[in-house]
Amino acid sequence: MRQGFNPNKDKPQQASEFWHQVVIPVYIPNSEDYFKDSFDILKLCLESLKKTTHKATYITVVNNGSGATVSDYLQAQLQSGVIHEVIHSPNIGKINAILKGVVGHDFDLVTITDADVLFHEHWQKATYEIFEAFPQAGAVAPLSFPNFLKYFTGPVWTRFWLSKKLRFEDVSDPESLKAFADSINNEDYYKEAHLQKQLILENNGVKAGVGSGHFVNTYRGSVFDPPAGKHSPFHLGGGSETKFVDAPVVQAGGFRLSTLKGHASHMGNTLAPWMQDTVSKLVEQEGEITKPVLKELPSAGYNGLLFKLITRGPIWRFLLKRKGLSGAQAKQY
Repeated sequence: MRQGFNPNKDKPQQASEFWHQVVIPVYIPNSEDYFKDSFDILKLCLESLKKTTHKATYITVVNNGSGATVSDYLQAQLQSGVIHEVIHSPNIGKINAILKGVVGHDFDLVTITDADVLFHEHWQKATYEIFEAFPQAGAVAPLSFPNFLKYFTGPVWTRFWLSKKLRFEDVSDPESLKAFADSINNEDYYKEAHLQKQLILENNGVKAGVGSGHFVNTYRGSVFDPPAGKHSPFHLGGGSETKFVDAPVVQAGGFRLSTLKGHASHMGNTLAPWMQDTVSKLVEQEGEITKPVLKELPSAGYNGLLFKLITRGPIWRFLLKRKGLSGAQAKQY
């Protein structure tokens, strides 16, 4: 029998002191073969986050079926205050783990990152600068992906394809691109042209790379409301990241952009001395940081037919050359 009145009924929640969430899905079932170094790499990821994030950052780790050692470690990190939330679940797949971390919260910005990312100093500041300069920014990555200039970038192209604000410039940080290619053991990931020129968008003196990758991205929290769905049938892949993470940005009319310099590194699954050395030299974030002002994204998406037209065959190559590529570079793009 229920007696009395629940004191929380109809009581509004207090405003949160946090406005930027970081969600990390973690799947480390053992310490063998592929996962041999994964636990140590996770520790470096969390340590780099602890040192480089401001006090209004809420860190959520979704333990997606990891082994007991990792689970105990995450619980200890929660108790010590390094992270703010741990969600334990069986292995339900990467996207479903991300959804568990995002749903139930309401943060202005949400960074979704793999557990093998090393964050560098001032990555948040560099990201916020782009959100401030580009009112239509929907997702911003802390490092560039020149070869993603067509990947869910329709809103950028259809608005600026005739503008000088959208153009090719010399790659600002080719070493970060080479480091990423090395981290995925694919030295051919970038073609020569990608290491020479990248598509940038400029506004009010601020430049951003056009396009962004998957393994770490900061999104407007609003792109997950309403969510694209509540469940993915895949553990990994199967178009799940496209549906739940990439498409919602474009459907809201948002731009997928990136910083021109690398403010995060992909470590992969093999520990290397440079990783520990880099984390040890990080200086902890101190002081307050200004919250970026986010204007509402347009209610409509973009002209998909125009995007398909200008990104086809001869028209695409002609446009790339008009934007600053040589003929040889346009062929590689």
